[in-house]
Amino acid sequence: MPDLLIELFSEEIPARMQARAAEDLKKRMTDGLVEAGLTYAGAHALSTPRRLTLAMEGLLEHSPTVREERKGPKVGAPDKAIEGFLRGAGLTRDQLEERDTPKGAVYFALIEKPGRPAAEIIAEVLEDTIRNFPWSKSMRWGTGTLRWVRPLQSILCILSKEDGAEVVPLNIDGIATGNTTYGHRFMAPDQITVTGFDDYAAKLKRAHVVLDPAEREAAIWQEATNQAFASGLEVVEDKGLLAEVAGLVEWPVVLMGAIDDEFLALPPEVLQTSMKEHQKFFSVRNPKTGRIEKFITVANRETADNGATILAGNQKVLSARLADAKFFWENDLRTVTEHGFEPWVAKLGNVTFHNKLGTQAARIDRIAALAREIAPVVGADADLAEQAARVAKADLSSEMVYEFPELQGLMGRYYAEAAGLPQDVANACEAHYSPLGPSDDVPTEPVSVAVALADKLDTLTGFWAIDEKPTGSKDPFALRRAALGVIRLVLENDVRMGLDTVIGAQLLSYVLKELQSSGDEQDLFTLESTLNEIAEHGVFGAAFKAVVKRIKESEQHPFEPDVSEGSVLAETAELIEAKSQNLLSFFHDRLKVFLRDQGIRHDVIDACIAMEGNDDLTLLVKRARALEDFMKSEDGPNLLQGFKRANNILAQAEEKDGVEYSYGADKKFAEDDSEIALFDALATSEGAISSAIEGEDFAAAMGSMAALRAPVDAFFEAVQVNSDNEVVRRNRLNLLSQIRKVCGQVADLSRIEG
Repeated sequence: MPDLLIELFSEEIPARMQARAAEDLKKRMTDGLVEAGLTYAGAHALSTPRRLTLAMEGLLEHSPTVREERKGPKVGAPDKAIEGFLRGAGLTRDQLEERDTPKGAVYFALIEKPGRPAAEIIAEVLEDTIRNFPWSKSMRWGTGTLRWVRPLQSILCILSKEDGAEVVPLNIDGIATGNTTYGHRFMAPDQITVTGFDDYAAKLKRAHVVLDPAEREAAIWQEATNQAFASGLEVVEDKGLLAEVAGLVEWPVVLMGAIDDEFLALPPEVLQTSMKEHQKFFSVRNPKTGRIEKFITVANRETADNGATILAGNQKVLSARLADAKFFWENDLRTVTEHGFEPWVAKLGNVTFHNKLGTQAARIDRIAALAREIAPVVGADADLAEQAARVAKADLSSEMVYEFPELQGLMGRYYAEAAGLPQDVANACEAHYSPLGPSDDVPTEPVSVAVALADKLDTLTGFWAIDEKPTGSKDPFALRRAALGVIRLVLENDVRMGLDTVIGAQLLSYVLKELQSSGDEQDLFTLESTLNEIAEHGVFGAAFKAVVKRIKESEQHPFEPDVSEGSVLAETAELIEAKSQNLLSFFHDRLKVFLRDQGIRHDVIDACIAMEGNDDLTLLVKRARALEDFMKSEDGPNLLQGFKRANNILAQAEEKDGVEYSYGADKKFAEDDSEIALFDALATSEGAISSAIEGEDFAAAMGSMAALRAPVDAFFEAVQVNSDNEVVRRNRLNLLSQIRKVCGQVADLSRIEG
């Protein structure tokens, strides 16, 4: 069985596109060949800056002959129907076969599609792949119509067999396939003839081309770490940079250079970022001091002077880059030591955060106020939390962050320390952006937690207020990430806070701002009073009702709030409650994803979300973990079946009788010992579960619920609920209602599957 080798040789492909392009080449070719009937034993794709390579082993020499039988019209059908069938089948009438069927004689066509040579199929699939390749960006060159990421120069396409190799004939816009490739652009540019993949890889290696990107990465890292180790230093690991650099060279030559002494005092992150972004250099660190003292660069060729000229050129360019960074650093330090953060914060008044949400300065005011409110909940000093929130984003106005936006927050910490601000404030400048992803570290210092929560909650409530929510795969403002950040901050710091309180107050503040210029004074007074009341009542709805009632009954306010249908107050209340519930549901959806990755079933989470207090995420997760453990025990699934049986019988009876059975069963009407035992078990468990829930001991609550399993099972085995005696029947239905009520203290078990 032949092997296939394809190489698409071009000008340099951007490093970020190479891995995806290799996979796309493999997928499109293998899919196309299999669809055409050519199966294979194995395939792998490789890439270098100048070539995409695909090697396939064990291809069929021909696609198989396909025989197909088609049922046609009845014998004696109109000629037009028969002629249409013949055209579709590609046959003549004398090639049709008549067969008797239960519905009469029918024409059948036996269609045979002979197999095709592999080379013919490969040429078709390869041309389609090249012409329709999914580059994110592509170009045309010369007078042809072909588009490629960079000008395509040659196509190698050969089928190798035991008796030799043959070129698969194909010509695309004047580029004819062949059995030749080229070595390293500078060190071995001559044409190379190959006969198969092994020959191809070996000859390219001799021509200074390392074909496998993983091999290039390993070679770079090994040589870089060896050189650093020899100098008593260590290379700062950066897998992304390593993959990028491996995509820039075909023959990696690792060189280590020194950084001028005048730049060693710069923060190590500044050196690392500048060298990575501008030069694609690795940073080399002194493990004793933490300073970045040298750099690693990767050349694409060997030179007679062992890279001395290359290093000298790189050091010259690097010095110019670092001189800029030093200038920014010294200017920024001068600003914060002489004037503090005020000039930078003032500049943010001219920076728009969002056209509907105001400037960055306005956002800082909101975050500062919210951080002050959250501080007592997380054990932070309110004054420090507010101070940290007011300076946390000031570094956005600094010259360093303007040049390197990825250093925001980190530079804020350095500048806050230089300005003599408390260390908790300085740390919050850096930490308040975290966590940025599911694996990012979560802040634990109380001030940092308060500012991080305020930052993310302000973002979420702000975009919910203006109806800019994520849709499908689109999330331009990273609101899903912000919600996950809130969840991780709350859970990993064991924060106990009701999100409803924060969400309602923040949404109401946006409405008040809109009404300030045109709203009715009485409406504004009512809503402002509600904002002050939310802290006591917890949620907007309860606070709003309390304020309306108090104003109506008060002699100090000679007006009655207009809450009639269609009024400003009624519509505002309805809008805020709807948006609050929608945002809380968004948090719950993110929480489901987060907990699902930790092995907690979605239906278990739903059962807990249905309970009161579901805006306290820490409480909600404690309940969900306990319920998940219970459902994994022997008692869990069995009790669930008993609960569902009771719930179904009760629901059917209530629908049939048109009444609700929830008035309490009476033990004196019990006729069976199992019935009496269930009465006793429910009485015991109800109090135990209630006490455990009140104490937030959900494991104990589940244990008390587990004690119901045996009496519930015994009851259903021995008793017929729908007794002929109507009094007994109603009493037993009320007993089932008691099961539902007792178990319902723990979670809404009706939402659990099984």
